Amino acid sequence: DMAEPIQQLTRNNNPQERQTIPFTLIQRKEKLGDLLYEKRQYGKAKWACIKMKEKQYEQSICLGFMKLMRYICEQNSSGLYLGITVPIVTIVHTNEAQSQMTQSVTVAYYLPEVLQDEPPHPFDSDIIIEEWPSTIVYSR
Repeated sequence: DMAEPIQQLTRNNNPQERQTIPFTLIQRKEKLGDLLYEKRQYGKAKWACIKMKEKQYEQSICLGFMKLMRYICEQNSSGLYLGITVPIVTIVHTNEAQSQMTQSVTVAYYLPEVLQDEPPHPFDSDIIIEEWPSTIVYSR
């Protein structure tokens, strides 16, 4: 049921329609001229988040992203397409000793600036709106 919204997004792959999350660049790592990653600091903001725990890490990310896409594409209390913000963030969880990754991941969507004060409520009860403090993110 997500084929049409995804096709529409890819057909209209217009960078002006994507809002880049405001950030402060802390570090940039390159190798032979290619960007490996950036370490960024994002300010305090509201995010739509979903925690997934499938057998495979990739499944969790994919299913979490698909649920967020439904929220973005009208399955919310406004009934409207909310717009894409980039990047979509994936948080990898570790055990208490922080020595191993767990199967649990959180996939998060930054709510566009115009929705920060009053975010639409998701119809999917697995999606929660969280206000994050200033956050460090590694982006590829």
